[in-house]
Amino acid sequence: MVERLILASASAARRAMLEAAGLTIEAVPAAIDEAAIKAGLTAEGAPARDIADKLAELKAAKIARRHPGRLVLGADQILVLDATLFDKPESRAAARTQLQALRGQTHRLLSAAVIIRDGETLMRHVDEARLTMRVFSDAFLERYLDAEGELVLSSVGAYRLEGLGAQLFARVQGDYFTILGLPLFATLDTLRRHGFCMT
Repeated sequence: MVERLILASASAARRAMLEAAGLTIEAVPAAIDEAAIKAGLTAEGAPARDIADKLAELKAAKIARRHPGRLVLGADQILVLDATLFDKPESRAAARTQLQALRGQTHRLLSAAVIIRDGETLMRHVDEARLTMRVFSDAFLERYLDAEGELVLSSVGAYRLEGLGAQLFARVQGDYFTILGLPLFATLDTLRRHGFCMT
């Protein structure tokens, strides 16, 4: 039987990336208080990179404690515009406000991944991409929100670059998989080095 990698995330995009790369996945989302953790680390002056890393680590560690002997991948993504960190929007109105703030600006996406087995951290990696949104009209924004519907609530940027969200951008710098939410190549390299089976 092929060992399944445990993905400590409910992200459909991360699962799809890993499965497309030939991995057998078991998704076991980790319930942690992300807002409280972010607030605490921000108050301590932690950079966004460290916040993404810590959230990924906490997710992996929580699930790994319940699954001895199994490889567990935790991941997280932080969006930063200047010094402001953005979370997934909770409503269409919040998504509209967020996209208006990002419009015409260059923001950073930091995607972190941590792999843990039996309390041992086998990998931690954070990658960064920079994305510049074009200047689009409010009318376009409303059409975009209509077309995407609830999907705008599923990502930290209120967009899916692999879908209609590509229409929002003028320029993208960085790894495509990092933008989708996972530093995939570093993750696959670690899994290979630890003899993880792929289908």
